[in-house]
Amino acid sequence: MVDDVRVNDRLTIPAAELAWRFSRSSGPGGQGVNTTDSRVELSWDLGGSALLPPVLKERAAERLGHRLVQGILTVTASEHRSQLRNREAAAARLAGLVAGAIAAPPRVRRATRPSKGSVERRIAEKKRRGETKKNRRSYPSD
Repeated sequence: MVDDVRVNDRLTIPAAELAWRFSRSSGPGGQGVNTTDSRVELSWDLGGSALLPPVLKERAAERLGHRLVQGILTVTASEHRSQLRNREAAAARLAGLVAGAIAAPPRVRRATRPSKGSVERRIAEKKRRGETKKNRRSYPSD
């Protein structure tokens, strides 16, 4: 059974802040698909949670803005036949989304010039390639 959702080494969303909803799935399941509530919806109130510091909450809200509905992040899973596996999949999906949303922004790339040697190697390779193509012609032109 999935209880708390572990996002990373320092962050775990407690089960008390998660809301689970189950419904019938349209996916695989054979005859039992019409009777089993195997589809899982997992919701977490990002805006109302005191789990994240304000800086991370703001970053997550900015990055997940298109997925949030009134500050609540919802993920669904219905690819497995069993409810338990769909619960695990939904928890993993939520953890991945939150981890990506609170991750530090990538370092800004400083523009650098190519070295003299790399430019010379590139041009020499271009000349070799052009020579190879020139030699394939039926009437080589000088």
